[in-house]
Amino acid sequence: MELREFAERVLFASSIEEKLAPPGMLTDERPGPPMESPIEPGRPADLRFKTLRGSDAVPGTPDAAFPGLRNLDQGEQRGRILHFFANHELLAVEIMALALLRFPEAPPAFRQGVLHTLRDEQEHTRWYMRRMQDCGIRFGELPVSGHLWRLLAPMPSPLDYVSGLPLTFEQANLDFSRIYGRAFAEAGDTETAELLARIHHDEIAHVALGLKWFRRWKDPALDDWEAYRAQLQFPLSPSRAKGPELHPEGRRAAGLDDVFIRQLGVFGRSRGRAPAVFLFNPFAEHALAGMDPSRLSRVHRQLARDLDILPAHLSRQDDVVLVHENPTTEFLESLQEAGLPIPEFDCLENGRISSASPLHRRAIATLRPWAWAPDSIECLAPLAERLPSDAGRAALRLDAERAALYGKAWSANFLRSWLERIPPEPWLCPLAHVGTPVHSLDDARSVIASIRARGHHRVVVKADLGMAGSNQIRLWEPEPTASQWRWIESNVGEGRRLVVEPWLERLADFSLQLEQSEGDLKTVGYTGLVNDLRGQFVANFAEPRHASQPPTSVARHFPHVRGFSRVFRGLLDSLLPAFASAFHAAGHQGPIGIDAFAYRDTDGSVRIKPIVEVNPRHTFGRLTLELMRHVAPGSSGTLRLIAIRSCPVPSEAGVRPFLSLVQQIKRTHPVIRSGNPTPRIVSGVIPLNDPERAEAFLALFHVQSGSPDPTGSMPGIA
Repeated sequence: MELREFAERVLFASSIEEKLAPPGMLTDERPGPPMESPIEPGRPADLRFKTLRGSDAVPGTPDAAFPGLRNLDQGEQRGRILHFFANHELLAVEIMALALLRFPEAPPAFRQGVLHTLRDEQEHTRWYMRRMQDCGIRFGELPVSGHLWRLLAPMPSPLDYVSGLPLTFEQANLDFSRIYGRAFAEAGDTETAELLARIHHDEIAHVALGLKWFRRWKDPALDDWEAYRAQLQFPLSPSRAKGPELHPEGRRAAGLDDVFIRQLGVFGRSRGRAPAVFLFNPFAEHALAGMDPSRLSRVHRQLARDLDILPAHLSRQDDVVLVHENPTTEFLESLQEAGLPIPEFDCLENGRISSASPLHRRAIATLRPWAWAPDSIECLAPLAERLPSDAGRAALRLDAERAALYGKAWSANFLRSWLERIPPEPWLCPLAHVGTPVHSLDDARSVIASIRARGHHRVVVKADLGMAGSNQIRLWEPEPTASQWRWIESNVGEGRRLVVEPWLERLADFSLQLEQSEGDLKTVGYTGLVNDLRGQFVANFAEPRHASQPPTSVARHFPHVRGFSRVFRGLLDSLLPAFASAFHAAGHQGPIGIDAFAYRDTDGSVRIKPIVEVNPRHTFGRLTLELMRHVAPGSSGTLRLIAIRSCPVPSEAGVRPFLSLVQQIKRTHPVIRSGNPTPRIVSGVIPLNDPERAEAFLALFHVQSGSPDPTGSMPGIA
């Protein structure tokens, strides 16, 4: 029999017996012309692919989930798992037969290798069929998926075949055969466990064969990993080449090198769910003020680049984070060891999404920039057509009403209008302590004089749109200096609003983090906030009960208010509905952070200013709360930002200071996790951005049992 005739019989036969019949002696003297891929292989009626409906019809969306490991003590469940595996083996048989028919001009040695592997897969299918019958399941009595066929059948070249089947799906089976083999053994089914061990051994040889031809045909200028990633066409990706637990030994036995294995271990991409796309643009207020990006200082530009990976800690494992440069494998492995999810990364080109990015060909669930502003809109606009609805695309249109939410004037006006509607409380700030927006130099003079007449000789003047701790002046002298008047005059002269308010003696800063969805406003939790004397960010911290009450650093200043946390939540019950209504009317959806503080009044009383400013975007406080999802109950978390100028560890033997610092931290504060089924962080310090790449800033997350010590230090950190 000719090899082509055998391949046609396997591909188009309508009975399982014909598909799995051994070929006997074969010749390959008349391979014939290349064959187009059929829509489906021939199959008996009970093994035809199930009909796609709804989301299953989206390319790249699996139409059958991998079966779980529960109830393996039940024969029927074991049979269901084996039925799933048998269909995968049968699909491999059919795809290999198709490869023989599509690539008749391929080297004879390649075709013989495919034939040998096809025979193995026929035998694997027969093994699974016999074993599932022992469990009371007949092959074909359950629906079967054609997802693998739809992904691989269009293969344009032999290189696509070896990249897709041996190096992706058969490589993944190195993990699944081990995971399920162990589970069957633990359930007492040693016969199935031994079957999976034999299949695992065969899969090593299959991956090795695919790797041999892949290396022969790939671009020699690329290493195996780079060439493999470049060859896979969406919706295929390396994420499909591994199971939930990576088995390095099987891959090494197949000939894959450690660079490839480690890169695969930390690679993430959705296998079906449309991802959210995240972008770090920390200077949205700068962009909203219409300032030229080139006017950002070198330090600010470096901060944006060093910390561009931070949205990874807001995302899920099947989301995408846009970065300027891929993080190193070593750094991603450290996140993995800490139990933090690793999303997919997509590299920007000159701050824009590359024209070659797979995002241009994927369905996208939503766009999640750090903030909606002209800079993020310009970057993300090319993805608008990938969004599922007009509602999602509406976020890319930032009108004046939404932009105004970022202004300190909006926060001051909202707080003032709310305080005017509620009864005064002795522990709540009075109207006199709320900032006043001004539009002219005369207005500024009048408000400053009015504040000082009330006994507040120290005054703060803030630009309506400005970065934290900057773009403001403090009037400490009896009269503003000439340069301060020039600063005020220059700002209002350029049409920018200012907010003038009394300086208040802060006792404790904190934030409330919210999420707005349609008309619904959800409370995410509270964080404590540490700023330096200039008002610039130092740290955020979250306590074990951060979801339901303000930090103890705030509550301890109000021993005279019985049940302070309960009273404060009651205050929010009256504030947040009006807040939600205002944000919904402005068209905002997504994260919101409200900065607040406790302070001492001039008469010695302690009060709370519940709205200092509103951030309609992600914040370090929100990032802290998202990280707390991975922290064990009873532990607290502190997010710190370390500047290179204050890094206490000098460079050693050519090792960069941040890298030296992290190496020291790993020795003094190793990450400890506990708990089942998912271990969570009990203590330790985790670098949140890559210390090998960071030039000026390093973010650290410090987890400790009990209460946090955000103003304290740890060895090696000032």
